[in-house]
Amino acid sequence: MSTAAIRSVDIQEVPEHTVEIITNSGEGAQKCAQIFGQTCAKMGNGVWTVEIIPAEIEPPHHTVTSTSGNIIRFGTEKVTNWGDQSKLAIAFNDQVLLSRHRLDSLKDDCIILLEACWENHEDENLRRMYDDALEEMSSKNYKIILVPYEEEALKIVDNPNHGKNMFALGILAEIYQRDLSIIEKQIAHIFRFKPQKVTDKNIELVKAGIAWARANLGFQFIVKSVPFDEERIVMNGNQAAALGAIAAGMEMCAMYPITPATSVSHELSEVIESYGGIVHQAEDEIAAAGVAIGASYGGKVALTVTSGPGMALKTEFLALAIMIEVPLVVLNVQRGGPSTGLPTKVEQSDLLSSIYGQPGDAPRVVMAPRTIEECFHSMVTARRIAETFRCIVIVLTDANLATGVQQFTRPGLDVRWQQGAIDQSPIPEGLRPYEWDHETGLSRRIIPGQPGGQHTVTGLAHDEESLVSYHPSSNELGMKMRSRKLAVFQSTLMQPEIHGDDEGDLLVVGWGSTEGAIIDAVNRARDEGRKVSTCQLAFLSPLEPGLKEIFSRFRKVMTVEINYSDTPGDPYITEESRRYGQLAWLLRAHTLVDIDCWTSCPGQPLRPRDIYHNIVAKLESTEEGVAA
Repeated sequence: MSTAAIRSVDIQEVPEHTVEIITNSGEGAQKCAQIFGQTCAKMGNGVWTVEIIPAEIEPPHHTVTSTSGNIIRFGTEKVTNWGDQSKLAIAFNDQVLLSRHRLDSLKDDCIILLEACWENHEDENLRRMYDDALEEMSSKNYKIILVPYEEEALKIVDNPNHGKNMFALGILAEIYQRDLSIIEKQIAHIFRFKPQKVTDKNIELVKAGIAWARANLGFQFIVKSVPFDEERIVMNGNQAAALGAIAAGMEMCAMYPITPATSVSHELSEVIESYGGIVHQAEDEIAAAGVAIGASYGGKVALTVTSGPGMALKTEFLALAIMIEVPLVVLNVQRGGPSTGLPTKVEQSDLLSSIYGQPGDAPRVVMAPRTIEECFHSMVTARRIAETFRCIVIVLTDANLATGVQQFTRPGLDVRWQQGAIDQSPIPEGLRPYEWDHETGLSRRIIPGQPGGQHTVTGLAHDEESLVSYHPSSNELGMKMRSRKLAVFQSTLMQPEIHGDDEGDLLVVGWGSTEGAIIDAVNRARDEGRKVSTCQLAFLSPLEPGLKEIFSRFRKVMTVEINYSDTPGDPYITEESRRYGQLAWLLRAHTLVDIDCWTSCPGQPLRPRDIYHNIVAKLESTEEGVAA
């Protein structure tokens, strides 16, 4: 590892690069990264970003636990995940850099542009920490370049913590030849509610960074872009979900703030009133669910947004919605658990609780978008399902989709996305409030005040007259009809698409945000001649049809998930005691196929390389078993 400045190097053209911008929380790394990622996307590069957010609200500065920032992977082709390791890093102090080193996030030859002030800092303790950090990282061949971020920022602003991020952005703009006009527009948009001088100062800082890099760095990377055939937009999953809710005609959102779901309400609150809707911030998660159910019962199109701990609090009300058959869309932006768990980290641990997490038999639809684009369209789909089948629909995203940024084709609005007006004509005499069609389980939706529609609403078991009933046949019929609706819905689903051959040695099954990383890993294995394919499930309850037949065409099936499973061979772990990944558990129960799993819950998205290594290990163990 060398701290000497890199001398003149030929300009390198590369198909893609991954950049990290890391600092203490509150020093603007997120903003710098957002502008850089947006600029890359608007220039025509494929982009995927991942936020690095500390679990604490205000962690102590200059510690490994205070690391905040963003990873930006961008390339000539479409990018679907954050990749394996970063090739260049902007680091404002040695401890945040050390945290990324310990997580093996940086390539062995990563170029690191590290703040220069710590090497000879007046504080002896900070100098010692700096020396110790570099010593710990000396096993790698990092190319460390010292950059005077604070010193240069102070030439333009009084507080370097409010300027060095934009200076760093200028350095990145020069290294990767980014379009300055796009950067300036992004800065102007971000600071549009601030005085003009704020925008001007930030642009001045960017230009200073460009000038410094031009004078002091002798290298550049060219990542070519591909011209668009159609208009594209750039956003994260929470923004996409919010806009999808508006496109679907949802008229109200009730929620209580919770990481990482809160920004959905921020996005909605900026525009939904223009479309006649409202965002209601309730006093707690329970109240938010109640308000949404009440709005839906009154004939509106309601949404409630939360994360895992909020879902736990909403449980009783969600069961009520199922019992009274009120349409409701629930967006669960998953995070690490249990309990408060990892509020800012990625996990896929709410699958089983979303399907089975209410008292009694309470069937509902559970779906999981796989891309940021699907976060938009899933809200449209969820509304149609909820209102057609008078049920609740839970949409499972996660922190990876919520905060990641990707470009995709601008969706054209379709009036068919918005459900027609509810029939509020007088109820025919003799029609019972829950007069289920015994073939489909469906009944007419009645709105309060509808002529002839007077009925009782209760969470207790009831008959078709809506009256409380403890008669065995009434309870049995209600159970059957609520379940029948899901069977009817399942009959409308298509079999999942298979990426790769329709048969082979191994099928990798995933769900949600893991799709991009799994496909990259499978492609690596297939390029080596291995007979491996993958499919990514979008509907988890009910499951997409034909799975058992699909699984039968492969020698082995394995799920890849961001949740916990026991490792065979660990102490006390036997075939009888082993806990499987949540999707694996679900698929084993539904198909009776001996499905294995590889899971990991590190608090961050899965890396293609890790999935690839486990694919190879599974294939080799299968081959050994056959040979034996």
